[in-house]
Amino acid sequence: MLRSEHSIVEFKGGLAIPDRLTREVHRHYLNYTERMLAIYRNGIGRQRRECHREVELLFADEPDCPTQRIQAFCKLLDEKSVFQADPRGEAGKLRMRVFTAAAQFHPLVGRPDRLFEYGETETKARIARQLGMSWSRIEGGLYADVMSFQRLESFTGYDGAAALLSRYNVAQVQACLYRAESMVITATNDFKTILRYVKLARLLHEIYRLGPSKYRIVLTGPASVLRRSRRYGVNFARFLPALLTCKGWNITAVVATPWNTKATLKLSDRDGFTSHLPPTDEFDSHLEESFAKKFGRQRDGWRLVREGEILYCRQTAFVPDFIFRHEDGTAVLLEIVGFWTPEYLAKKRQTLRLFRDHKILIAVPERSLREGASVGDDVIVYKTALKLKPVIEALERVRRLGR
Repeated sequence: MLRSEHSIVEFKGGLAIPDRLTREVHRHYLNYTERMLAIYRNGIGRQRRECHREVELLFADEPDCPTQRIQAFCKLLDEKSVFQADPRGEAGKLRMRVFTAAAQFHPLVGRPDRLFEYGETETKARIARQLGMSWSRIEGGLYADVMSFQRLESFTGYDGAAALLSRYNVAQVQACLYRAESMVITATNDFKTILRYVKLARLLHEIYRLGPSKYRIVLTGPASVLRRSRRYGVNFARFLPALLTCKGWNITAVVATPWNTKATLKLSDRDGFTSHLPPTDEFDSHLEESFAKKFGRQRDGWRLVREGEILYCRQTAFVPDFIFRHEDGTAVLLEIVGFWTPEYLAKKRQTLRLFRDHKILIAVPERSLREGASVGDDVIVYKTALKLKPVIEALERVRRLGR
């Protein structure tokens, strides 16, 4: 994804309008994108900064291309690239050896004379002999740990110029969402699929039923209660490609502007944006899958059911992550919350009170707990993985209380 500094947004009439390249206005960009892809395909062995420089030169005479757009293209091309890495810190060790050897010859000049006797060419050759390496090899590895000097090893690329332009358009919307304070999704056709990706993205959410097949999902964004948490903002933006694969939805997001005012971002499945990757590749559902695998289909008299039914109470809906059914008939729901604050948890408890006829447990990550936060008996705290023992203990505690 793009970084915040790559974001291009026009704020007009109370609306947030992310930069978008269209066939009607920007058809000539197809030629630019073909040439950018060629630069990277033919750039194996070249430094990252050299590839970026060539991309910049492509747009030297293009009046309709701000610097941020060029940098955004470079970022998206880099995402499909593998650059030389220096995991063992060899570049730092090499610099120490070279600079130590060169210190006695300071200062170096292009042409030595009576005042400055050490020439650059001769000194480099002397250091190369001393280290037993060619100077070209030394030069190639001297800054291998600096991103701009890393060399391109491979480039998987995009499926043509149009695919890169499409990815750019979606990436600009994602970058705009870093500033989102809230988002309201109205869903019809693919409600359960959309909700599944909301949960996998660990987004704070509330669900309301608008009709037999119509729902409202209210998401709290990174620029509100979480004080613009970068990690949460990335989760918010990563949710977008999954949403784009669904049908029957529209969103309204409240976005903070650079002037501390608010603007509205509106988007629907009819706006023509295309997801660049299958949504299952965009999210990490390892926690749920790992727990389900460890638990198995049945354990200690409990049977695990994933993706259970939708519960309704008046206009509020609730879809738990897991349902545990005991052989004695006891049913307990488990909701896993990725990010939370006391305010959000209070709202969640209020929602769960509507479903007091059901037995519900909440699992929250330890890293999200504020210092001094109180944890009730219906809350399971986990670190990086949801362990079996505390879950089974909580299930049994609920079962005993229900007798």
